[in-house]
Amino acid sequence: MSGGEAWQGNVRARLYERVRERGYSSLTSFAEAHPAVPLYVLADALGKDDVAAVQVLSGLLAEAEQRKQVTRFVRDVLVRELAEGLPDGWPVVMDDANRFEVAMALGRWSSYTPETHEERVRRAGDALLAHPPPPGWRPLGPDDELLRTLLPDEEA
Repeated sequence: MSGGEAWQGNVRARLYERVRERGYSSLTSFAEAHPAVPLYVLADALGKDDVAAVQVLSGLLAEAEQRKQVTRFVRDVLVRELAEGLPDGWPVVMDDANRFEVAMALGRWSSYTPETHEERVRRAGDALLAHPPPPGWRPLGPDDELLRTLLPDEEA
């Protein structure tokens, strides 16, 4: 994204216009058609010069709140952060470099988490670190079995 064009005009209207132009009825349906794709890549697909990843994130959260599926949204964001930070899946060896990448992915995830889910996300992150998933684990969507165990669908 360049220069600030993403913040010009009616951001929400532009976002939904782009989603409809691509044949989707909602931002969520657009995102679901592109599972495990980082948020910035979704934003670029909607408008490289005038859509920001944080706008996509905000729109997805708003839709999740309307549908009462915030926990699923939180899992989806983790999947996207892991896809960006750990493209080859969970590290085989947890050396300093891999520990840093895991911490960055979990930290970004935590920072994007709504207040209502912060404690659950902290516990889920701690569980992933204490009991790491198998090497190469790479969830492909928010319905991944391990993620549903860590963050079941009950809304907080």
